[in-house]
Amino acid sequence: MKPGYRQWLEQQKYQGGTITAQMHRAGRVEEHYGDLDEHYAKDRMASLIEALTYSTDDRRHNRPNPSKIPFEGDIRNNLASYRDAVKRYRKFRDFGEDATDAAASDHTQPENAVTVAEDLGQRISLERDLQAALRTEIAQLEQGLTIIDDGAERSVDSGFIDITARDTSGTIVVIELKAGAAGQRAIGQILSYMGDVASDEDGGKVRGILVASEFDAKAKAAAKMVPNLILRKYSVRFLFSEGHA
Repeated sequence: MKPGYRQWLEQQKYQGGTITAQMHRAGRVEEHYGDLDEHYAKDRMASLIEALTYSTDDRRHNRPNPSKIPFEGDIRNNLASYRDAVKRYRKFRDFGEDATDAAASDHTQPENAVTVAEDLGQRISLERDLQAALRTEIAQLEQGLTIIDDGAERSVDSGFIDITARDTSGTIVVIELKAGAAGQRAIGQILSYMGDVASDEDGGKVRGILVASEFDAKAKAAAKMVPNLILRKYSVRFLFSEGHA
């Protein structure tokens, strides 16, 4: 693993325990499969992710652990946690330290490209802050919600789910956060996540909550046709105090 990985996890505003768990799981994968960066160079970790996959059909037929990693307990849940750790490290390699270094060293970028990069960075930073705040006060979004993703985004085929929770009825709740206004594309994104989770859970009940500062007309119209999806607005409140000690 590259030495900057822990720092990148910290920049994502994960809690200390979550960072320790992610580092541990990535380290366990390296212990049994070799250097993660070599796997990234080979095929962006595709074959490694495949080796850590255990389907609902595998569970249904009680198939043994297909991986090289020894562990006790539920095979599917354990392998999902290791697979998530690998996908998160791949995300770091795709968009983390390397991408930041490359952007910093490119002095020939046009001015408008720099502006777009700054806007994107500010939006991502705000979404991280929003996610960190919501994780500590999840009941403000809906009473009775319990976060079930071990403090980090759950990886599915369509991408990474910001927060995965369970409501009082036992239904899994996919929560997607958008800094600023959300449009029709955001509806499609959360529906893809919900579909992936439904497949992973072998058809279990799934619903979604899309959180944004505002929703355009197309997003509102699309959401009306999805009974298990609700839209929630957030707002930011500033608190001020005296500047002297």
